This record gives sequence, C-alpha cells and structure tokens, in this order.
Amino acid sequence: MSKDDSKITPFWEKTPLIGEGEVFSELAERKGTTLFLGRYTLSEVFAVLGKKNFFREARRRGLWPLEFDMDSSAYPLQRFQIFYREKKPDNVIVDLKIREGIYSPKVDFISDFPLPDLRCLVFEWLTLQNPLEGFSQKRSALPGQMHPGLGMSKKIMDVFVYLGRLTEKDCLLAFPAFYHNAVLFSRYFRFLNPVKEGEVQSIRRTFSHVPIKQLAWAVHLNCLRVSGGEAYEWKAEEQVYPLTRPIKEYFDSRSYKEIVKQQLKNCVFVIDWESYEKKIALIPA
Repeated sequence: MSKDDSKITPFWEKTPLIGEGEVFSELAERKGTTLFLGRYTLSEVFAVLGKKNFFREARRRGLWPLEFDMDSSAYPLQRFQIFYREKKPDNVIVDLKIREGIYSPKVDFISDFPLPDLRCLVFEWLTLQNPLEGFSQKRSALPGQMHPGLGMSKKIMDVFVYLGRLTEKDCLLAFPAFYHNAVLFSRYFRFLNPVKEGEVQSIRRTFSHVPIKQLAWAVHLNCLRVSGGEAYEWKAEEQVYPLTRPIKEYFDSRSYKEIVKQQLKNCVFVIDWESYEKKIALIPA
C-alpha cells in the first residue's frame, strides 16, 4: 500500500488540493444506493480522480483502459473497485470498502478527556496495487500483498480527506489489518487508545534499524516477543485521522501524550531471529 516499500510516506497532504464546491455540486443532498456515499454520481467521482491526475498516472503506468464497479448491496457499506481492462480479481487496481458511521467509544481511554460520539468516514478495506507488476527475490511482498503498491496512495487518499471535510465528519477511521499498515498510517493517523499508540511506536523505535518489511514479517509470523517471552499478537484497533478541533485537541492533550510516553518506557520487545529465519524461508518469493 506504500509508494516505496522501503520508505514510510504519507497517504495525503494536510490541505486537500480540491476546492470545496469545485467538483461536487448541489447533488450533495441526494441519497440512494446508486450514488457513492449516497450522495455523488460516478461522473462526479471520476471528475475528482481526473483532478487528482489519477487517470494520467494510470496511463503512465500502462494501466489503461480502466473499468469501474460499485457494489451497494450492503449499503451503507459500499465497495468501489477500479480494474485494469477487465473486471477480474487479477486486474484490481483499487479495492475500497467504505461507509459513513458513528463511532461511540466503549471506554474512556483518558479519564479526564472523554470522547463524544464521532461522525466518521470508515475505511473497512483499502487495496492499492499494480496488477501488472509482481514480486521477486529482490522485491518481496509485505504481508497480505498480492502485487506491489500502486504508488498513488497520497493522490487517492487526499480525495477522502476532502470528502470527510465536505460531509462534515469528525475523522477518518480505519482498522489496520497488519502492523505495517498502522506504521504506514501513523504519520497522520493516531490510535484513539494511547496505550496502543505507545505500543506501536515502541516496536518501531526498538527496531528502527530493521527494515519495515522485515519487521512486518517478524510481527506477522509471531516472531516478535514481549518481555515475558510470549509471542506478540497484532490486534487491530481504531486509528483515526482527526478533522475537527476537539479530536485534534484530544491527541494533543498532555494526558494522551503522557500515556504514550509511559508505554514507550514500559514496553520491551525482542525478535526471535532463529524462528524468523525458519518461517520466512517457507514464504514463497
């Protein structure tokens, strides 16, 4: 999902590049399962992708012509896919599962800073890949990857930051399926749970000398050990991109930062390299 597997790059810029009202019109009030997010026609979605140079970049990569599909059978959850040439699983370029929702925190992660219900744009799944490229001994995959990343993550995600603001959401919300997803998201996203945020930061800081791809596989193959010796198991939690001031203030609060700081001190991790070498040898190139 990253532009360069060896680097951690942002998925978007702080300020959307598309002006409000520039593409989306009065159709913002229309509802229906034939519309993206119940609001926007596919023509409007294509207009935004054009503004973000998605089509130009697809042509440059040889990914042309394109086919599109939107499945609203589970509305409000929608699945939007972009394919190279034909609507086949092997030709998927973008695979997005998205919905609007309200997130109600089950617990107060910070006792003196309870969170209200959050209006969210929820990403339940996102794949960005180049189906024309494959992996080799020199260019191996991250866990869960079928093809190398598309290299257009920032362009695409910037659109959703804009959509989140346009539809007056408090945040974008994701559940990173893999540890490396959480790291790649972390430049702008934070875990609502400061304990989890500290945990993820601690792993990356402890193994800052280890390439992210190698570390990702160590976590995925249960070769990462906590202080007691038991295997560390990755568990997804809510990770958000704040869009409104109250959520930004939550992450900037002294209480949140103190809990993260404490976790960085308390968390101790080691990698069982012997186990890693045995398991990674069984992974096909």
